[in-house]
Amino acid sequence: MDGYFSKKYVESERILYTPSTFARKSLIHLQEIGELAALRQHESRREKLESYLFFSVEDGSGRLIYKGAEYPLKKGGCVFINCKDAYAHETSEDLWRLKWVHFNGAQMAEIYEKYKERGGKPAFAPENISAFHRVWSKLFTAASSSDHIRDMRINEGLNELLTLLMEESWHSDDENKSQKRKDLVAVKDWLEEHYAEKISLDDLAERFYINKYYLTRIFKEQYGASINRYLLEVRITHAKKALRFTDETIEQIGYKCGLGAPYYFCRMFKKVEGMPPSEFRDIWKS
Repeated sequence: MDGYFSKKYVESERILYTPSTFARKSLIHLQEIGELAALRQHESRREKLESYLFFSVEDGSGRLIYKGAEYPLKKGGCVFINCKDAYAHETSEDLWRLKWVHFNGAQMAEIYEKYKERGGKPAFAPENISAFHRVWSKLFTAASSSDHIRDMRINEGLNELLTLLMEESWHSDDENKSQKRKDLVAVKDWLEEHYAEKISLDDLAERFYINKYYLTRIFKEQYGASINRYLLEVRITHAKKALRFTDETIEQIGYKCGLGAPYYFCRMFKKVEGMPPSEFRDIWKS
C-alpha cells in the first residue's frame, strides 16, 4: 500500500530493513517489521513478492484470502504464508490491530515446504500466542538497534519464530490429536530404549495398536524423519559414543548398536557420517 493509503486507512509503525550482503546470502533475514491499527474497513492485496509473511491479530477481526481459500481471523489468530502466491487480507467492521514480519532466506522455500508437509496451515490459532509476541518484540528491538551484529540477532529471532511455527504446524483434523502425540512419544521412547534389537514396522504397529501405514505417516509428520531413518540415527549416535569412549572393536560395536556385521555397520555409518567408523574413532577419540 502506498503512503496515502496507509494514512487514510491505517495507523502504522514499521521498519523497512536492508540486510547486509552476508545476511542475504547466508542468513534468514528481515525485510520489514511493523504494527498497524485499522482506521476503517479496507482490503490489501499483493502477489509475486519474494518474501514470507507472518502476522498476528492483536485485536479485532478480519479474513485472509490465500490460494483460493478464505480464512476468518480474530484476536489471537496468526498467518504464515509464501508471498509469491497472491493473497489478500481485510479487516472486518471490528477493526483489527496487527503485528507483522516480512522475511526471506536461501533455505526458506524448503523450510516452508516442511511446514506444509507437517500440516502447517496459512492461518491458525496458537496455543501460546504470548511466545509469538515475545519473538516479535525481540525482532523489532534488534531491527531498531545500531548493534554491529544485529543481522545475527535478527537471524536468531527469525529462527526462533520458525521454531514456534513448526511446533504449531502439526494440525490433525482428528479430535484425538493430543492422544496421537502421546502415542508417538511412546513409540519414539521405545525405539530409543530398544534400538539394539531387531525392530520391524509390523512389530511396532502390533505393540502400539496403530495401523502401520498410519504410523509411518504421522511419525514422519511429527519428527521429520521416517521410523527407519530415526532408528538409524539413534543407533549411529550410540555407535559414536562407543567409538569415542570405549575400546570395543568395530565388530562388537556394530552388533551392540543393532547395526549388525562389520560390513553393514561400516556402510551405514559412512552413509550417515561421511566416513567409516575407524576414521571417526581416530579423529575423535581422546
